Amino acid sequence: MNAMPKVLVVDSGERPPDGALSAELAGMGYASVTTPFEAADDVLALIPSPAAVVLQMPRHADWAERRRFLDLARRLRKNLGETGTPVIITGGVSGAATMLQNQLSVRVAAAPDL
Repeated sequence: MNAMPKVLVVDSGERPPDGALSAELAGMGYASVTTPFEAADDVLALIPSPAAVVLQMPRHADWAERRRFLDLARRLRKNLGETGTPVIITGGVSGAATMLQNQLSVRVAAAPDL
């Protein structure tokens, strides 16, 4: 698992079986760690350089919950901005993997040649 790029997925803690991104991410070659919102900072401290952070907002979140996710996204983008780590907000599984793939493709294309 150390050689695979890691993606942190932050959700509300409620994980319906059809709502997990882990299978899609594994199929794309990414290891993933899913954590509830409240533990996001602690888990992020354990992952030295994630390939991306995906905030998986519940589809039917009320305004207060949406606000929490938006505030976290803003803070993470500020803190992770220097590393270029994308912070992606999604309202469910559909489209999240595609958004992640697009973000990481842009990042790889923009990386300097070594």
